[in-house]
Amino acid sequence: MNRTRTTLVALVAGAGLALSACAPGGSDGGSDDASSPSPNAVKTDAASLGDVTLTVWDQEVRGGQEKQMSTLNAEFQKKYPNIKIKRVSRSFDDLVKTLRLALTGADAPDVVQANNTRSQMGEFVKAGQLVNLDPYATAYGWDKRYPQSVRNVASYSTDGKTFGSGSLYGMPQVGEVVGIFYNDAKLKTLGINPPKTWAEFDAALATAKTKGEAPLVLGNLEKWPAGHVFGVVQGRFTKAEDIRKLGFGQTGGNWVTPENTKAAQTLVDWVDKGYFNAGFNGQDYDPAWQGFTKGKGLFLIAGSWLQADLSAAMKTDVKFMLPPAPEAGGTPVTTGGSGLPFAITQKAKNKDAAAAYVNFITSPEAMKVLADNGNLPVVETAEQKAPDALGTDVFAAFGTVSKDDGLVPYLDWATPTMGDTLGATLQDLLAKKATPEKALEALQKDYGDFTGK
Repeated sequence: MNRTRTTLVALVAGAGLALSACAPGGSDGGSDDASSPSPNAVKTDAASLGDVTLTVWDQEVRGGQEKQMSTLNAEFQKKYPNIKIKRVSRSFDDLVKTLRLALTGADAPDVVQANNTRSQMGEFVKAGQLVNLDPYATAYGWDKRYPQSVRNVASYSTDGKTFGSGSLYGMPQVGEVVGIFYNDAKLKTLGINPPKTWAEFDAALATAKTKGEAPLVLGNLEKWPAGHVFGVVQGRFTKAEDIRKLGFGQTGGNWVTPENTKAAQTLVDWVDKGYFNAGFNGQDYDPAWQGFTKGKGLFLIAGSWLQADLSAAMKTDVKFMLPPAPEAGGTPVTTGGSGLPFAITQKAKNKDAAAAYVNFITSPEAMKVLADNGNLPVVETAEQKAPDALGTDVFAAFGTVSKDDGLVPYLDWATPTMGDTLGATLQDLLAKKATPEKALEALQKDYGDFTGK
């Protein structure tokens, strides 16, 4: 079976039939945004647009991410010397903190990476701050290259109520999958085989601890990283379709279940057994994974966005695996989807130039640049060659979990406030300030207040 087609269609597979009901009271959207041009009015000849300066905000700050953006920007300006790119690169946290205010300012950027979450992209759509990209999708053929399953993760109804269908408001470059990086050299030294089941993973953690190693590496000061760890453990106990209901903010889901309780209790057990590195709740994310590259710890639960940096630092000593399936012969279930999409702001002075830029950095040629720099292309994945052994692991994992319908959405996508609620709740859980039951009740309240259940 063609891996590209399988990967893309399965990206949000299993949620597709219910996506039109992502939020109660929301319509199925449609491209009725009066501020968007008709496809026939779109100018796709960027060279004819005159002198333009585009201010672009992105969060591609790490090694491989930085290289691909710098390369693509240079190639774009070489091809279109009339368009100058003024790039503002920020960390993910800084971008999230500053983007809302920037979009309301007089000097708003033209193109931005906007987090797909309801609290970010959903609110910006609701406020009329982002351009409906449907006409550009038709003019440039994005609706042909990017299957609906991929476009769904950056689609909203024009009132911002429904997530996962409606109109397109962003174009992602990269695919993402959260899994388990491990120091293969250390595993060999400790006499541990790469785990293939959860029982073997549990045993590996215990062995590492008894031999004086930190089994798990985590930096959770920013609070969001624990959500990725929880998502991996949740997939061990909870069915993919149940996680999708919670992640997409659909009605009918429930946080307070025996399965989710087991997942939360597992995190507490890991804390009690001393499996995490010392001071993890007060350590920044970047220093934590950077410490992993220097030999601190055995396993790092994180996403494919670290692939290039980990490979550059550790070479063949680092490998990547999907979380084990819940049962032997079953399907691994883990968090993933797309990276932050690139969106055009309503205050963009030349929207056609902005669209030409977005088209360029998401083109088939751009996907090769992404792959060459250790990033995971969200489309045409099978046509790319991973740059190294770790990249081969990640590319294969993304294809496997997508093909087998095990990819589930980020949990903070669920409601406009779930990002803050999830982060604070899991930090309290890991600090033993909240029991698993109380933590899940807090998550259920946020979810229930939004869905009306």
